[in-house]
Amino acid sequence: MTFAGIARMAIVVLVLWGVLSAEAQQARSVARVGYLGLYDAAASGQRLEMFRRGLSEAGYSEGRNVVIEYRWAGGSRERLTSHAGELVRLGVELIFAPGPEAREAARRATTTIPIVMAAGFDPVAEGYVASLSRPGGNITGLTTTYPELPGKQLQLLKEIMPDLTRVATLWDADTFGPSTAPFGSRFIPEMEAAAAASGLHLRVIEVRAPDGIERAVDAAAAGRAGALRVGETETLRHHGARIAAVALKKRLPVIGQFPESAEAGYLLTYGVDLSDLHRRAGDYVARILKGAKAGEIPIEQPTKLRLVVNLRVASNLGLTIPQAVLLRADEVIR
Repeated sequence: MTFAGIARMAIVVLVLWGVLSAEAQQARSVARVGYLGLYDAAASGQRLEMFRRGLSEAGYSEGRNVVIEYRWAGGSRERLTSHAGELVRLGVELIFAPGPEAREAARRATTTIPIVMAAGFDPVAEGYVASLSRPGGNITGLTTTYPELPGKQLQLLKEIMPDLTRVATLWDADTFGPSTAPFGSRFIPEMEAAAAASGLHLRVIEVRAPDGIERAVDAAAAGRAGALRVGETETLRHHGARIAAVALKKRLPVIGQFPESAEAGYLLTYGVDLSDLHRRAGDYVARILKGAKAGEIPIEQPTKLRLVVNLRVASNLGLTIPQAVLLRADEVIR
């Protein structure tokens, strides 16, 4: 072979080596993330889009340098458990578990793959992190728990309905039952104390959605409740429109936590914005993909609460919302 032939062959080898090296580098740089959802993409709606936005803002775009393995459980906790195990077997680098149900399924499936949550109750009381500032283990993210929230919600109801004396609260028995979250029972005395501080009698009604919604709202009305507070777990939030429709038939104003529930037909909501938490969760995911350890990233508690008032529902109920409440509202649905 002539010198020119050898030179041409060397150039070809170098080019091929460069192409293969670039492809190998690209393959290594594409992260694989598991997304574990209790319902489906349609139910996640804006929250899913905000999660993607949070990832993008932190430098990760789906299809470019991150692949998301979506697993939707269609409301089945058994399927959620199965999907969590499947994601572990796939070898994803991280599991995003938006709600407590998904987080618990992921936690049972792995103690090594990082888990990021976007909503939770009290991680320390539940016992799966050492502290909020330094969780330890493989779980981090954001919570929706704000200790003073039930009291502030009840105060809002009292401000709108000064003659209110009885309130019922729907309690998700599937999420807060003795076998699923025994720590949850401590919330009941706290809610009762908050109600008493506002001069209200509080009745806690257990509900298993969706079949138990009508019975629970009927029980609230039969107990002469003047308003209904919903403790919004992922399951009850998913059935928010149904709860609102049944409560409206009973002429019961409903207060919840998340803005989307006001859009679904609640009189008002006061609490954190779940869509914003999902966006911020995208940043958590990105930090871990870049090398941060989940156990060393502090878990965030809510710092900003949103008040949303639905005037259409108020009109249907014959209620007048005080101007002072409307002026404090972050959003008014007309």
